[in-house]
Amino acid sequence: MPNTADTRTADPAVIYDRAFVPALFARWGPVVAEAAGIRPGDRVLDVACGTGALTLAAAERAGPEGAVSGLDPNPEMLAVARAKPVAVDWREGRAEALPFGDATFDAVVSQFGMMFFDDAVGAFAEMHRVLAPGGRLAVAVFDAVDTAPGYDSLARLLDRQCGREIGDAMRAPFAMGDAAQLRTLAETVFASATVSRHDGHVHFPSVADLVETEHSCIWTLGGLIGDDEAARLREAAEHELRPFVRPDGSITFTMPALIVTATKTA
Repeated sequence: MPNTADTRTADPAVIYDRAFVPALFARWGPVVAEAAGIRPGDRVLDVACGTGALTLAAAERAGPEGAVSGLDPNPEMLAVARAKPVAVDWREGRAEALPFGDATFDAVVSQFGMMFFDDAVGAFAEMHRVLAPGGRLAVAVFDAVDTAPGYDSLARLLDRQCGREIGDAMRAPFAMGDAAQLRTLAETVFASATVSRHDGHVHFPSVADLVETEHSCIWTLGGLIGDDEAARLREAAEHELRPFVRPDGSITFTMPALIVTATKTA
């Protein structure tokens, strides 16, 4: 995990891999891969793979006899992913226009990317298209922001300090945290879908690390607040997030996910 000095100078994709992956994402890879029922020999696609947190878990389950592809629209993310010692076909592309043929995969997975897709229904349609008959889908999104109390508190602090628009940028990753709506979206394409809630948590070495990582993230606060505002935010967050700080100075709070699963019937 980088310290705050590292995050001020590192590439955003490197920050994501060094900070966000261990703090938020790495533990979810095996959970989503399990939800998709990935088996040895499966052909698997990870959509919005980022730097490969879920892709690597899928590759481990599919084994050397399987074939795993990771797709992301961000070339910097893929550059970090390609440096990892794993046999994966890394591709640049969008969820709404998957660069693969029909019925190519036994499983399609995605974690914590759909909230940022331009067209979620279009993405589900593309995932359905590239799945073979009987293929399995598993897509994870964050639950509602009020189920992640540390981020909920940080968003409210941003409302007061920087304005509602900036606070809503912190809420953006939680935009699909409604199980009924998520199931409805999936069932516009898949004949039936199931949404399950899974407990999870966030862990950063300190409040300062959390705030500086978010400040460096292009999907939340990156580019929205300056260094002076970020410094004031760190100071205020030390008080605001105190209920979630452990005796060793690290910060931990709950952050559950919703996972929608479905099977292609035809």
